Amino acid sequence: MYRDYFRLGEMPFSIATDPRFLFMSERHREALAHLLYGLQGAGGIVLLTGEIGTGKTTLCRSLLEQLPPSVDVAFVVNPRQGVEELLRTLCADFRIAVAPSRPGIKPYIDALQAWLLDADGRGRQAVLIIDEAQDLDPLVLKLLRLLTNIETATRKLLQIVLVGQPELRDQLARPDMRPFAQRVVARYHLTQLAASEVAAYVAHRLHVAGASPALIPAALAKQIHRASGGVPRLINLVCDRALLGAYVLGQPQVSAPILRHAVAEVFAARQPRSRRWVIAAGMLAMAGAAAVAAVGIAATAPPW
Repeated sequence: MYRDYFRLGEMPFSIATDPRFLFMSERHREALAHLLYGLQGAGGIVLLTGEIGTGKTTLCRSLLEQLPPSVDVAFVVNPRQGVEELLRTLCADFRIAVAPSRPGIKPYIDALQAWLLDADGRGRQAVLIIDEAQDLDPLVLKLLRLLTNIETATRKLLQIVLVGQPELRDQLARPDMRPFAQRVVARYHLTQLAASEVAAYVAHRLHVAGASPALIPAALAKQIHRASGGVPRLINLVCDRALLGAYVLGQPQVSAPILRHAVAEVFAARQPRSRRWVIAAGMLAMAGAAAVAAVGIAATAPPW
């Protein structure tokens, strides 16, 4: 709606996981370095955790763009699968033909092992990335541990990246998960943006979308951070709503009052219904005031 009004090449604050919009904060650079280190070693499991909306999935998609052509990747976005279903997914992603000669998982494991050995002989590397891994079934985690046993004398043939919320880290800290945790070769916990990084984050996304950073002035960064807690996804929601508010009011940029109303709208779901009506009325009042002011200016303007 506001894209044409502000002459944007694309929407700057979409919550889609487009790696072009990834802002490499200090923590995101460290997280990416840990992922690359884990994948360049002799193999094993790499763990990336973080709160909802901190940019884990976007970071992984950025990682995919940096992997060489010799790497085959299976990216699992639905972790709620049983053991056999996950094996079927892996074989499909790696384009492994399986003709089960008997029921059970053995035909899939045998086919996967044969393919991994062949790929290694051809100088290729296999990587499995599982998003939202905190939802993995314990039996699937056991399967993943067993798959890391497929190896040569020098390295493991399937490198696994688990991406999930902090619950995943807590889950792997349990005593019964020690055999799995011992196979983790690199781990990183991604945290929110610092207050000093919010202005650069907003400016970066505006720049990628073809807009001037002045569209959301840097002076509003502290207010944005206070409302969002530095969570990138919440920053996106607030800024998107603020740009919509500026469009509705016919303003050339986001102002502090517009931002306050945007924050109230974004977080209205946490408030009583009566409070939502107050917020809506406030936005209408702002729009009405702007319209009245515009009429007043036109009425008092000289005829020449």
